[in-house]
Amino acid sequence: MRLLILLVLASITIQSCSHHEEEHHKPIKFKVTSPLKTDTIIVKDYVCQIHSIKHIELRALERGYLQEITVDEGQFVRKGQPMFKIMPNVYEAELSSAQAEADVAAIEYRNTKKLADSNIVSANELAMAKARYEKAMAQVTMASTHLDFTNIKAPFDGIMDHLLVREGSLLEEGELLTTLSDNSEMWVYFNVPEAEYLDYMMSDRRNKEQAVRLLLANNRFFDQDGVVETIEGEFNNETGNIAFRANFPNPDQLLRHGETGSILMELPLSDALLIPQKATFEVLEKKFVFVIDQDSVIRQREVVIGAELPHLFSVDKGLQEGDLILLDGIRLVKDGDKIDHQYLEPRAVFASLDLYAE
Repeated sequence: MRLLILLVLASITIQSCSHHEEEHHKPIKFKVTSPLKTDTIIVKDYVCQIHSIKHIELRALERGYLQEITVDEGQFVRKGQPMFKIMPNVYEAELSSAQAEADVAAIEYRNTKKLADSNIVSANELAMAKARYEKAMAQVTMASTHLDFTNIKAPFDGIMDHLLVREGSLLEEGELLTTLSDNSEMWVYFNVPEAEYLDYMMSDRRNKEQAVRLLLANNRFFDQDGVVETIEGEFNNETGNIAFRANFPNPDQLLRHGETGSILMELPLSDALLIPQKATFEVLEKKFVFVIDQDSVIRQREVVIGAELPHLFSVDKGLQEGDLILLDGIRLVKDGDKIDHQYLEPRAVFASLDLYAE
């Protein structure tokens, strides 16, 4: 009985080993596909700087003590709203003095005119009296202007920045008080390489409104679309880039001067040769694919990537439309191996890439 049990166990073991050996030697069927030539759209990503449509410095126009600050940091101010008041006593006195001089000159001019009308004084004397009066009035206007400079008002609607002075400070003429930003519309600058600039200028897009989107620092899109409106006149010799400017409406005042983000611009790509990204591998910072020849032998081939799309690469050099490329099992093969393969249509492969990525 014991001998019978041992024989049964030995038989099972032999059959199991034979089964595993058959599985081990069973050939793998690799999936292959071809590049797909088609028109598509790529999205280019550019780092950008966000600027207010108006961003100015507010400076003291006269020397004196800062008597009053009527606004606060970060406050929205209206055009003409008082912001800073410099102690006006000296300038009020200058205006009073100039006005008094003007009153004396006016009386002298009126008296001289009466005498001139009666031919008692010459016309030259009348002209001199008139000139003295006009000079006095000019002094009044100048003194009044200096007095107005002591009351600094907002030149436009905007948001005030950091206060650089405090009440009681002795201000020098031209001293910086704060900055003011009009954020109703934003200018967003981004640098474009020379080759992409030339592509843009040589295409029909230059005569159309080029829409762009703004990706903010929190990785969320701004809820308003922008339009490329202008290109600067010169390239940066150090970087080889030229600055584009896109305009964005900012109705909710979300964007502020000095923010950063990324501009995403859709660009058409004609007759692009597309392959799945997962069909490529990298060696010493170069991209390669495995190409299957007519004898089912795989050969390693370098490719030059022109653009990157979600899960896809556009290939500029290295492949043709009818080539067969290895889709799966890249780590299981090496250059020169002969494989058994199954061909999959490129469009069916591309349609499943999102699912594959998840």
